[in-house]
Amino acid sequence: MTRLGKRKTPVWVWLLLAAVLLLLLAAGGAFLYLRSLLAPAGGAAYTLEVKPGDSLPRIARTLQDKGIIKNAEALRFVMRQDGTAGSLKEGFYDLNGTLTVQQVADKLAGPARIPTVNVTIPEGRRIKDLPAIFAKAGFDAAAIRAELNNAALSPYANTNLEGFVFPATYELRPKETPRKIVQMLVARMNDEFTPANVAKAKALGLSVRDWVILGSMVQAEAANNAEMPIIAGVFLNRLRDGIALGSDPTVAYGLGKDLPELDRSAGDFTKDTPYSTYTRQGLPAGPINNPGQAALLSVLSPNRKLPDGRDAVYFLHGLDGKIYVNADYQAHLRDIARYR
Repeated sequence: MTRLGKRKTPVWVWLLLAAVLLLLLAAGGAFLYLRSLLAPAGGAAYTLEVKPGDSLPRIARTLQDKGIIKNAEALRFVMRQDGTAGSLKEGFYDLNGTLTVQQVADKLAGPARIPTVNVTIPEGRRIKDLPAIFAKAGFDAAAIRAELNNAALSPYANTNLEGFVFPATYELRPKETPRKIVQMLVARMNDEFTPANVAKAKALGLSVRDWVILGSMVQAEAANNAEMPIIAGVFLNRLRDGIALGSDPTVAYGLGKDLPELDRSAGDFTKDTPYSTYTRQGLPAGPINNPGQAALLSVLSPNRKLPDGRDAVYFLHGLDGKIYVNADYQAHLRDIARYR
């Protein structure tokens, strides 16, 4: 009986097995390597600014250089796979090296942090006062001044935008253009000109421009919001009765002065300008400041009567800080003697 010998495994099988093993090891190594590229890079916190025209390749290289990611191509690959490679938005992104590439990609696909600066325009400021306010916030005063003198930005303005920029606090982007800034101020004022408000003004015999002019006078004359409807009522009654409005702030505006600079002994109140409500009847030529909402609405809801039912025609501010309103001139003179 012949005994069969043990069959040997062919060499080529061992070679094939070795090749497969090497491929598996290589694949495992490649997988581990790729996974390491997606892991946090360990860099310090970094705020990325994305500017107009910035590309993902440039951004990715910057983040690699800053230690936020290990490999720029890895970030580009992840964002392409997510469909967010084209979603970069202008602004700031707060990143750090503890984030994975996927987390970095998600942040870049989300909203940017937009830096803003607050600019407050107080009620009653004139156009000439505003460039300095914007300059303190870092804006170009000369460029702002030029836009404020562009009357074409409001359908109600004349030589400039006096009266037609709304006093409020505005949240602005530091690099916003002067034209857009002023357009924003004008648009906010236009919000006051609702159909209902315009109809109320029309019922009083006032155009939108007349309404704003009168509102600016009330703004300049009133010591507080509570006085505004009273002063508006006096002015409306005087307009109706053909009595000169006699408002000191209009005289100051026409002479290019601030109110404390008026000098009666120098003849300021007899000098005729289109804004003098002493030498001319009716409303002045235009607004004398930029009135706030309270002043504007007081014109539409005035208090035209005294407690006894008579029309209010005169008012004065006493040295005691109170307002005194009268229906006749003799009583007005008496109050001047008593309180001023």
